[in-house]
Amino acid sequence: MTPRALGVCGTLLALVGVRDPAYRRDRAVVDSRHVSTFAASGRSIRRALRRPLAIAEAAIARRTVRLAPEPPGEREGVVTPDGAHAPAGTGIIRGGGAPLRLAAVGDSLIAGSGVQAQEQTLVPRIARIVAAGTGRDVEWVTHAKLGATMRRVRYRFLPEVADADVLFVCAGSNDLMARRSLDEWTDDLAAVLDDAARRGRHIVACSAGQLYRSPALMPALRSVLREWTDAQTDASAVVCAERGIPFVDVAHCDLDDGFWADDGFHPSAAGYEMAAGMIARVVLAQLEGDGAPFADGLVSAGPVSTHSTGRRFS
Repeated sequence: MTPRALGVCGTLLALVGVRDPAYRRDRAVVDSRHVSTFAASGRSIRRALRRPLAIAEAAIARRTVRLAPEPPGEREGVVTPDGAHAPAGTGIIRGGGAPLRLAAVGDSLIAGSGVQAQEQTLVPRIARIVAAGTGRDVEWVTHAKLGATMRRVRYRFLPEVADADVLFVCAGSNDLMARRSLDEWTDDLAAVLDDAARRGRHIVACSAGQLYRSPALMPALRSVLREWTDAQTDASAVVCAERGIPFVDVAHCDLDDGFWADDGFHPSAAGYEMAAGMIARVVLAQLEGDGAPFADGLVSAGPVSTHSTGRRFS
């Protein structure tokens, strides 16, 4: 097993209260305070019955999970309105206006784990849709890492961004797996969004992914992750609403066939395309609010994607 797989699977064991020597963290067993923080509801007896199963399933995951690496390629570039990819710094003024600057910070969803090349990842796909919708070149850049938490985004990646037209923030799954409390999560998210407002003209935030639906994991472990994802998503929606920042909930949407990559943890090319469509709609709506011109015959976005507190999917 690769070191990366050991790390993630050791974290999964930690999620359900098992100390894993390979993970090299001496983390305490999940106690009642942590469960009450992340679990939106549920009786303690039900949790007690489910937990032994989750422990066993995490042990199985430790032996079987193989995470996809970050794909090779440049982490910046230009996408033209006709969908062509070009090197960074080559954007030009077109009929729609000067190139739009799209920056993204986050975890493996931004880094693009699950596909074979950077051009297949999430952010270039968002850039393609936005370029087509606005008739402008989109200069995109990503600052992200597989395994990054929102704390790392706050102190490592966000300071690398300046003067973006659109700044996209996406992290959360690794905060769940690291068993960070909701207080820690909301503190980091709020700080990131406040700082982002000084670095980008428009800010768009996104939820964690759907690890609780991962086909690489078994039902009891997915159930634990589901409760924590629900709680984190609800908290994130509140933090964003307080700041007037649009929040895209990709944690509870229906998934298209072929969404998962071979590792069962990250999106495939089709999965990234699905997510890009949701996020680009929100980006286009923000740009349309500027009164920016859009390409002939193209409707910008339609309704902005929203999160409904308490909404749950099976």
